[in-house]
Amino acid sequence: MIVFVSGGARSGKSDVAEQQVVNAAGRSPCYYLATADVYDAEMAARVARHRQSRQEEWQGAQWKTLEEPLAIDQAIAKVPNGSAVLLDCLTLWASQVLYASELSEEEGLALLASALVDARAQSLYLVIVSNDINEALPPSDAETWRYLAFLQHLHCRLAAEADSVIEVVAGCVIDWKSAKAFC
Repeated sequence: MIVFVSGGARSGKSDVAEQQVVNAAGRSPCYYLATADVYDAEMAARVARHRQSRQEEWQGAQWKTLEEPLAIDQAIAKVPNGSAVLLDCLTLWASQVLYASELSEEEGLALLASALVDARAQSLYLVIVSNDINEALPPSDAETWRYLAFLQHLHCRLAAEADSVIEVVAGCVIDWKSAKAFC
């Protein structure tokens, strides 16, 4: 099962995604595939806050973290078959593809596709989180347009492949593939 969770900054999407993974895992470990690359003290503090929040919020759930800013397919291959996995987040991963690797946009799309195929082959319950950043004012520079276009391609590919496409707005959930909404 592949679930795509999207929403604006601070919309509640991470909480929704974590709940999905915890529910799917049952008593088994929950796997957290972190795509952030810790490059300064502020990012290190943010990562530490997220880890602490998961432990406090989901008491009893065992989170195992895999840190992989780029090779998400290789990280998914390390997860036992039938596990529940949270990939957080596609937005950061897209920036890694474009700005911290030698990959082309096409290779990035292929890498995501490979990860999705692998997740299905391993019978994973994979929840992928991404920010919806297309609802802000249009950017004024070409590089931001390039990033937004790439992220849109990733979102469209993921939405087509996902079994569930969830949008979170102010903590309210809309599942676009089942046409259900709840808060």
